[in-house]
Amino acid sequence: MKVAVLGAGAWGTALAGHLATRHDTVLWARDDALVAELSSTHENARYLAGVALPAALRYEADLSAALDHALADAALCVVATPVAGLRPLFRAMHDAQRVPANVVWLCKGFEADTQLLPHQVVAQELAGHPANGVLSGPSFAREVGQNLPVALTVASTSAICRERTLAAFHHGAMRIYTGDDVIGVEVGGAVKNVLAIATGIGDGLGLGLNARAALITRGLAEMTRLGVTLGGRAETFTGLTGLGDLILTATGDLSRNRTVGMQLAAGRSLADILGALGHVAEGVRCAQAVLAIARAHSIDMPITQAVCAVLFDGVAPRDAVSALLRRDAKAE
Repeated sequence: MKVAVLGAGAWGTALAGHLATRHDTVLWARDDALVAELSSTHENARYLAGVALPAALRYEADLSAALDHALADAALCVVATPVAGLRPLFRAMHDAQRVPANVVWLCKGFEADTQLLPHQVVAQELAGHPANGVLSGPSFAREVGQNLPVALTVASTSAICRERTLAAFHHGAMRIYTGDDVIGVEVGGAVKNVLAIATGIGDGLGLGLNARAALITRGLAEMTRLGVTLGGRAETFTGLTGLGDLILTATGDLSRNRTVGMQLAAGRSLADILGALGHVAEGVRCAQAVLAIARAHSIDMPITQAVCAVLFDGVAPRDAVSALLRRDAKAE
């Protein structure tokens, strides 16, 4: 199969490396210097240092050329940009009149300005495109790059898109599950990042494992309430893209969002944390959107509200935790 991966961050690079062990794969990056470096070293030192990429993987700085690689009906285009880059990239596809037949995206979050989920953004930019979907699940790029086992879910209303994605990715140490609950998968991927910040704050304050378990469990309840209200199915949130991704992101040492929370608990400013991180922490980007949507639908999301208070309102992490503990008792 011909596969084009658009975006050479850590996750795009790791997945391109996996794909290239079996398929004719091109990895696109907008940075000419990065493409030259990848071509000469077969390592993405900027985003995935120390992970050797397959010699068969090819690199491209020209977006049109990368899209051409994925135009065949049996090909697949994998969009590996952050949420903020999703609309510009799909608009560029449309303007270039090079829209692949089968497209999946990897980003997790809500678009900050519009509060739209990724599939809604894609629907606006590629109206009527039938074969697209989201690939998501509990996964750290470094572990995938190291060929460690991972399980992901592709969600699409198109059986053809699900089949193409399964054929591309389901081999080696990667297992792919399929479904059609795009909304549920995307809400899980977005909200778990916010909850991981909360768990990082709790761990950074030394609140203990009991508190961590409570945050994850009650956070899952928040995620599910929001997702079902927006049209997702409740059972999706107990699967890989809900509970699975939440557990990984809230507890794993490779989690950027968890790291943000722990650093906030240590008293560092958000600007300093993000400057030193060097990667996108989507939980910071989409936390306000999640809270705004919850309020618009009268959905109670106290953990999300506490995270936003710390991130954007100057509330001290310990004070935010105290406010959560003072909440009235209620039925589970």
